Amino acid sequence: MSDREFSSSDDLSLPKATVQKIIGEILSSDISFAKDARDLLIDCCVEFITLISSEANDIAEKEAKKTIASEHVVKALKDLGFEEYVEQIVEVAMEHKEHQKSREKKQTKLEQSGLSQEELLRQQEELFNGARAKFNQQGVPEP
Repeated sequence: MSDREFSSSDDLSLPKATVQKIIGEILSSDISFAKDARDLLIDCCVEFITLISSEANDIAEKEAKKTIASEHVVKALKDLGFEEYVEQIVEVAMEHKEHQKSREKKQTKLEQSGLSQEELLRQQEELFNGARAKFNQQGVPEP
Protein backbone atom coordinates (compact mmCIF):
# COMPACT_ATOMS: atom_id res chain seq x y z
CA MET A 1 0.00 0.00 0.00
CA SER A 2 1.47 3.36 -0.91
CA ASP A 3 0.53 6.65 0.68
CA ARG A 4 -0.98 7.63 -2.67
CA GLU A 5 -3.80 5.11 -2.12
CA PHE A 6 -5.56 7.51 0.23
CA SER A 7 -8.26 9.46 -1.55
CA SER A 8 -6.95 12.87 -0.56
CA SER A 9 -4.92 14.43 2.21
CA ASP A 10 -7.88 16.76 2.78
CA ASP A 11 -9.78 13.76 4.15
CA LEU A 12 -7.19 13.27 6.89
CA SER A 13 -6.55 15.70 9.71
CA LEU A 14 -5.96 16.11 13.42
CA PRO A 15 -8.20 18.07 15.78
CA LYS A 16 -7.06 21.68 15.61
CA ALA A 17 -7.97 22.41 19.23
CA THR A 18 -5.93 19.44 20.45
CA VAL A 19 -2.90 20.45 18.38
CA GLN A 20 -3.25 24.03 19.61
CA LYS A 21 -3.35 22.77 23.22
CA ILE A 22 -0.18 20.71 22.69
CA ILE A 23 1.55 23.70 21.10
CA GLY A 24 0.47 25.89 24.01
CA GLU A 25 1.90 23.41 26.53
CA ILE A 26 5.24 23.28 24.71
CA LEU A 27 5.79 26.97 23.95
CA SER A 28 6.40 29.60 26.58
CA SER A 29 3.49 31.96 27.20
CA ASP A 30 5.19 34.93 25.51
CA ILE A 31 5.35 33.14 22.13
CA SER A 32 2.34 32.87 19.85
CA PHE A 33 1.82 30.34 17.09
CA ALA A 34 0.05 31.52 13.94
CA LYS A 35 -2.96 29.61 12.67
CA ASP A 36 -1.36 28.96 9.30
CA ALA A 37 1.73 27.59 11.07
CA ARG A 38 -0.53 25.32 13.15
CA ASP A 39 -2.29 24.12 9.99
CA LEU A 40 1.07 23.43 8.34
CA LEU A 41 2.18 21.50 11.43
CA ILE A 42 -1.03 19.44 11.27
CA ASP A 43 -0.39 18.67 7.60
CA CYS A 44 3.17 17.56 8.42
CA CYS A 45 1.92 15.35 11.27
CA VAL A 46 -0.69 13.75 9.04
CA GLU A 47 1.94 13.12 6.36
CA PHE A 48 4.30 11.58 8.95
CA ILE A 49 1.56 9.33 10.34
CA THR A 50 0.54 8.30 6.82
CA LEU A 51 4.14 7.48 5.90
CA ILE A 52 4.77 5.40 9.04
CA SER A 53 1.41 3.60 8.92
CA SER A 54 1.81 2.82 5.22
CA GLU A 55 5.27 1.34 5.81
CA ALA A 56 4.04 -0.57 8.88
CA ASN A 57 1.17 -1.93 6.80
CA ASP A 58 3.59 -3.14 4.12
CA ILE A 59 5.65 -4.90 6.82
CA ALA A 60 2.54 -6.53 8.31
CA GLU A 61 1.40 -7.68 4.86
CA LYS A 62 4.81 -9.25 4.16
CA GLU A 63 4.38 -11.21 7.41
CA ALA A 64 0.84 -12.20 6.32
CA LYS A 65 -0.63 -10.32 9.29
CA LYS A 66 -3.98 -8.59 9.14
CA THR A 67 -3.28 -6.34 12.13
CA ILE A 68 -0.49 -3.80 12.40
CA ALA A 69 1.30 -4.42 15.69
CA SER A 70 3.63 -2.08 17.56
CA GLU A 71 6.57 -4.17 16.31
CA HIS A 72 5.57 -3.27 12.73
CA VAL A 73 5.56 0.44 13.61
CA VAL A 74 8.99 0.13 15.25
CA LYS A 75 10.39 -1.64 12.18
CA ALA A 76 8.81 0.99 9.92
CA LEU A 77 10.47 3.77 11.92
CA LYS A 78 13.85 2.01 11.62
CA ASP A 79 13.41 1.29 7.91
CA LEU A 80 12.51 4.92 7.20
CA GLY A 81 15.49 6.30 9.14
CA PHE A 82 13.72 7.42 12.32
CA GLU A 83 15.80 5.27 14.68
CA GLU A 84 16.06 8.11 17.20
CA TYR A 85 12.34 7.68 18.02
CA VAL A 86 12.42 3.91 18.52
CA GLU A 87 13.60 3.81 22.15
CA GLN A 88 10.92 6.25 23.29
CA ILE A 89 8.22 4.50 21.22
CA VAL A 90 9.11 1.12 22.74
CA GLU A 91 8.97 2.63 26.25
CA VAL A 92 5.52 4.12 25.62
CA ALA A 93 4.27 0.84 24.14
CA MET A 94 5.47 -1.08 27.20
CA GLU A 95 3.85 1.43 29.56
CA HIS A 96 0.61 1.13 27.61
CA LYS A 97 0.69 -2.69 27.83
CA GLU A 98 1.31 -2.54 31.59
CA HIS A 99 -1.49 -0.04 32.03
CA GLN A 100 -3.86 -2.28 30.06
CA LYS A 101 -2.94 -5.30 32.21
CA SER A 102 -3.42 -3.47 35.50
CA ARG A 103 -6.69 -1.88 34.43
CA GLU A 104 -9.56 -3.30 36.41
CA LYS A 105 -12.17 -5.18 34.46
CA LYS A 106 -15.35 -3.17 34.67
CA GLN A 107 -18.26 -5.12 36.08
CA THR A 108 -21.73 -4.86 34.66
CA LYS A 109 -24.62 -3.88 36.90
CA LEU A 110 -25.72 -7.51 36.78
CA GLU A 111 -22.34 -8.69 38.08
CA GLN A 112 -22.24 -5.93 40.70
CA SER A 113 -25.65 -6.86 42.09
CA GLY A 114 -24.49 -10.26 43.31
CA LEU A 115 -28.03 -11.58 42.81
CA SER A 116 -28.91 -14.79 41.03
CA GLN A 117 -30.80 -14.67 37.75
CA GLU A 118 -33.86 -16.13 39.48
CA GLU A 119 -33.83 -13.35 42.09
CA LEU A 120 -33.40 -10.70 39.40
CA LEU A 121 -36.34 -12.15 37.42
CA ARG A 122 -38.49 -12.18 40.58
CA GLN A 123 -37.64 -8.52 41.24
CA GLN A 124 -38.41 -7.66 37.63
CA GLU A 125 -41.83 -9.34 37.86
CA GLU A 126 -42.57 -7.39 41.06
CA LEU A 127 -41.70 -4.15 39.28
CA PHE A 128 -43.88 -5.06 36.28
CA ASN A 129 -46.78 -5.98 38.57
CA GLY A 130 -46.42 -2.72 40.49
CA ALA A 131 -46.34 -0.68 37.29
CA ARG A 132 -49.35 -2.61 35.92
CA ALA A 133 -51.34 -2.01 39.14
CA LYS A 134 -50.50 1.70 39.10
CA PHE A 135 -51.48 1.92 35.44
CA ASN A 136 -54.81 0.14 36.12
CA GLN A 137 -55.60 2.48 39.05
CA GLN A 138 -55.58 5.38 36.63
CA GLY A 139 -58.72 3.95 35.04
CA VAL A 140 -57.22 2.66 31.85
CA PRO A 141 -58.36 -0.93 31.18
CA GLU A 142 -55.77 -3.65 30.59
CA PRO A 143 -55.39 -4.74 26.95
